[in-house]
Order: sequence, then C-alpha cells, then structure tokens
Amino acid sequence: MRRPSMPSSFLAIALVALLAPAVVGAAPSAKQVARQAQNPALGKTILTTTRGRTLYSLSAETNGRFVCTASCLSTWRPLLVPRGVKPRGPVRLGTVERPDGRIQVTFKGRPLYAFSGDSKTGEANGEGIEDVGTWHAAAVAKIPAQPQPEPAPYPYPY
Repeated sequence: MRRPSMPSSFLAIALVALLAPAVVGAAPSAKQVARQAQNPALGKTILTTTRGRTLYSLSAETNGRFVCTASCLSTWRPLLVPRGVKPRGPVRLGTVERPDGRIQVTFKGRPLYAFSGDSKTGEANGEGIEDVGTWHAAAVAKIPAQPQPEPAPYPYPY
C-alpha cells in the first residue's frame, strides 16, 4: 500500500518555520548609538550621541561599580540600549547592567552619560565637574596640534 506523499513545498515551508526562530535568536541585534566629533575646546576627538551631544564617564565608575544613581540620573542621563542589543559606534562599545536592571552603554569599561547642562551640539559643559569622581568627555583621541605659520617679517626697515 502506498502512502500519500506531502508536496515538497509544504515540507520546505515547515522546515523554515521550525528553524527560523533559532537562527533569528542566535545573533543579537545591533544599534548605532554613538558617533565621534572633534572638540577643539577640549583638544580631543570625543564620543557623542547620534544627535551630537557629548558623552561623559565618571572616573569613580569602574568594574561595574555605579556611583551615579537616584537623583544623579536627572543631571547625568545614562546612554541605554534594550536588553540583547549590541551598541555600535566609531569605537568598540560594551554594555553593563545598571542596579535598576537597565542596560547601559560603556566605553573602555566605563558607563556613558549625557549631561543635562549641554544644550547644543558640541558643548562639553560637564567636562571636569567633580563629584565623587571627576566627569570627563569620553575621548577617542587627542586632536593633533596644527603647525603655526611663521610670523611675517617686520615690513619696515629699521
């Protein structure tokens, strides 16, 4: 007795439906969260949000230790990503879980924040603010010094 056969297209669709969730769930999604910009006032190339706001880190926040919590977060806004999202930028970025369970973007192991006192692109008003540590713009590199032109000789004879 011969069994009725399933159409091969049905088998292919069923196989794809079974395997698709495993393939999709295997790779975390990525999201562009930072850019870099030259900041001549600081003499550095710094990290910014995708909207151009300077990103900072606090010197006392290392090895998963958080100092900026509670009321601090109204002044220093953490750069967050959804769980499972890999942050992308011009440099290697990482993540750390905050005490409240949210996922914060890190650079060189330090959590990144935007400062509420910066109202325009390119501002770095949070640079050097001292708290339990010191806030610094997240520097990617120093801006190379530009050679200064030689002064023109005195145009009049002595």
